[in-house]
Amino acid sequence: MAAWATNPRFTLLQGDCLDVLEKITDLSIDMIFADPPYNLSNDGFTCKGGRMVSVNKGDWDRSAGPEADFEFHRTWIAACHRKLRPGGTIWISGTYHSIYQCGFALQMGGWHLLNDVSWFKPNASPNLSCRMFTASHESLIWARTSKKDKHIYNYTDMKHGDWHERDPIKKADKQMRSVWSIPLTKKSEKRHGKHPTQKPEALLERVILASTNTGDIILDPFCGSGTTGAVAVRHGRRFIGIDMDAGFLNDIARPRIEDEIAAHQEADKLPAQTLPSLTLASFAP
Repeated sequence: MAAWATNPRFTLLQGDCLDVLEKITDLSIDMIFADPPYNLSNDGFTCKGGRMVSVNKGDWDRSAGPEADFEFHRTWIAACHRKLRPGGTIWISGTYHSIYQCGFALQMGGWHLLNDVSWFKPNASPNLSCRMFTASHESLIWARTSKKDKHIYNYTDMKHGDWHERDPIKKADKQMRSVWSIPLTKKSEKRHGKHPTQKPEALLERVILASTNTGDIILDPFCGSGTTGAVAVRHGRRFIGIDMDAGFLNDIARPRIEDEIAAHQEADKLPAQTLPSLTLASFAP
């Protein structure tokens, strides 16, 4: 396991998430956002930028069969449960290739399901085969550690925020509903490099502001390009990111999060120097 801990606000850890999670102190995390492999790299094709391209993203995204895929999801979700404080929550994103297995693993693991959210993509790519409906949404499952524990939900912020100005589905001063209209990732959010499954910052902003408070620790076990970390530090949260790919962590996620800290340092409500350090010393040996 390799680590880059360049700021008290965040720590990035390179390695298999199951191995790395064992090094993190139990009951120490407030919220987890997980964007696990969707297992959809099947030598098919899709549309991107108006061109037909392969859906293959890497060996890490290939299905090993439904039983093995489910066991993988069951195992990493159970490991995450041990790291969350009582009442801590997890968000898991996915498509039909993976999200049902993750939902079943949550149910089998004793979690309490709070919501399933549909992220509607108004600018989704067309379906080139013309043999099925155009895939224009992904699903997010939100769950807490158990039914008896109390979780964080910033109801007022979700109801009265400026979301309606950016999301035509959200009406001013109305309750936030479970269908979110958010466009695909902006080019400006890929200025440090491209990741094949990068999520838009607007999606993570809504997740983080809804279910965490200032100073909370957020974990992303499939960190990728660092979207979760960038949004977390922007809003005064602390962040731990894990990924198998050292290139994504060192070349994209780290500079991206560092730029975010530098850009918001003066206006940040919770200055970095007041936060306890998130380094390997904070983790269980």
